[in-house]
Amino acid sequence: MTKIPLRRFTARVLPIDEQGRVLLLHGFDPARPELRFWFTIGGAVEDGETLQEAAARELYEEVGIRAGVEEFTGPHAEALIEFEWGQYAFTQDQSFFAIRVDDAVVSFDHMEQIEKDTTTEYRWWSSEELESTAEVVHPADLTTILRKIAEADQAR
Repeated sequence: MTKIPLRRFTARVLPIDEQGRVLLLHGFDPARPELRFWFTIGGAVEDGETLQEAAARELYEEVGIRAGVEEFTGPHAEALIEFEWGQYAFTQDQSFFAIRVDDAVVSFDHMEQIEKDTTTEYRWWSSEELESTAEVVHPADLTTILRKIAEADQAR
């Protein structure tokens, strides 16, 4: 089946707790449900929205955490990637933002239905756990991005 090409700009969110762990989601591509992976919170920037506004909206929609745009730092990394998901062949510009969260309560209540259907769980990961896991994590260079965030925090 031919995939529908889709170009989009996205804000990726890295919520980091008081222990320095990052919140990731676990899910699958509906076209290939046997392939499971961990991924960052985030999604497409809507018309008239800044990257930070998209980050705040996506953080709430995907995990129920409210935050103001001024609470985000970054972008700490940017990348252009291509991948297939569902019926689409994405070309995606992504910008990674960090936000410190304490005592966050995660909720999938505000997700779109397709996200609810393809997201299986969430987990707080330490950098050490990410470096040693055999599970698939996107982006592959997430630990490098997390190191940059930690260095930027120390420089403040």
